[in-house]
Amino acid sequence: MHATINARTSAPDLSQIDLDARYTLAQELALAAARQGKTRYNERAKLTIEHKNNDFQDVVSEVDRQLEDLIRQTLAKRFPEDGFVGEESGAAQLSARCVWVVDPIDGTACFVNGLHSWCVSIGMMIDGVPCVGAIADPNHDELFHGCIGRGAFVNNTPLRVSQASDIREGLTGVGTFHPSGKENFLPFLQKLLADGGMFIRNGSGALTTAYVAAGRLIGYYETQLKSWDCMAGLVLVAEAGGRRSDFLRGEGLLQGNPFLVAAPGVYDQLARMIGPSLDED
Repeated sequence: MHATINARTSAPDLSQIDLDARYTLAQELALAAARQGKTRYNERAKLTIEHKNNDFQDVVSEVDRQLEDLIRQTLAKRFPEDGFVGEESGAAQLSARCVWVVDPIDGTACFVNGLHSWCVSIGMMIDGVPCVGAIADPNHDELFHGCIGRGAFVNNTPLRVSQASDIREGLTGVGTFHPSGKENFLPFLQKLLADGGMFIRNGSGALTTAYVAAGRLIGYYETQLKSWDCMAGLVLVAEAGGRRSDFLRGEGLLQGNPFLVAAPGVYDQLARMIGPSLDED
């Protein structure tokens, strides 16, 4: 499936879609999974941890799989016609108009090491456009959520991106993927620091994207990100008035791409620092 964001000039046709029900379910499921995750987090010394493809930086726990099963089964029961993309269980029914994109625990390395930067992320596309997002952070009692045309919120508070006009006016989230994309990371940091900016990395792409939507960060650059880490956040950023790179171009849905979200006043500045690699598949 080839899905794009910026290639569309209009919103998808929602007349035949029960958007209210899906938006409500996304929030309920994210909260329910986060509560279960928090219980297991508090007992994390008992967890079985595995490393994907012998990569010690890419970990998965039994909780990831259990929560994804919970989310996937609930979605299949309520909306059997919908497609699904999950970090742990793969993709199905990608020809469906509605496709859910789920990370049961975004920030697993933080989760297993006792750091609070992890969350449950549930996003949904309609006709290839990110339309619903819910990101539940149980450690801070925050539910970031948004729906196309309806705004974005943290709990009940509306979100708005930063009004910064220069990267010196706030913090920029950053990250890099261990197997690929890291060659672009240090050059970007050098330019950011040279121009008076400062950076932060918290280990969760979903939370970092949500923080851009909330105006806590002025932008977020990741050299290579997966769709399940950012689908929900893409909705939040758009509804909060931010700008997004064309993340879903090419095979972005299944393979990932370089990623940038930012306040309008600093997006171009950050994009210039990243250079041509931002638009490479």
